[in-house]
Amino acid sequence: MSTNAMNIEPVGQVRAISSDKSSLEIEDRYVEALLGVEPGDKLQVLYWMHKLTADDRRRLRVHPRGDTARPIQGVFALRSPMRPNPVGVTVVEVTAIQGTRVVVNGLDALDGSPIIDLKNAG
Repeated sequence: MSTNAMNIEPVGQVRAISSDKSSLEIEDRYVEALLGVEPGDKLQVLYWMHKLTADDRRRLRVHPRGDTARPIQGVFALRSPMRPNPVGVTVVEVTAIQGTRVVVNGLDALDGSPIIDLKNAG
């Protein structure tokens, strides 16, 4: 598959509310996709780690958690943010839904991170 055929458009954006609470600000055109999402649900949030530099994306081997006492490993073996395609994934709990705004606990994305997709985490 040609990489030109892959078009990923954000469905929304992360907004930090507090250290443990975030808002998923979903684009109006995707509001119908929220049908069935309720407080208490667990969702996988796929987001783009937008603050990584081109150099960060070229790093293929790192010390786990930046701990130089631990041996270097490939990024595919880790949850390191250093990745060729910086896609982050986190499971969150929905605490409220207000139109296209989904309030969640447990998101480790930075404020302003584009949301790629949401999936039920059962």
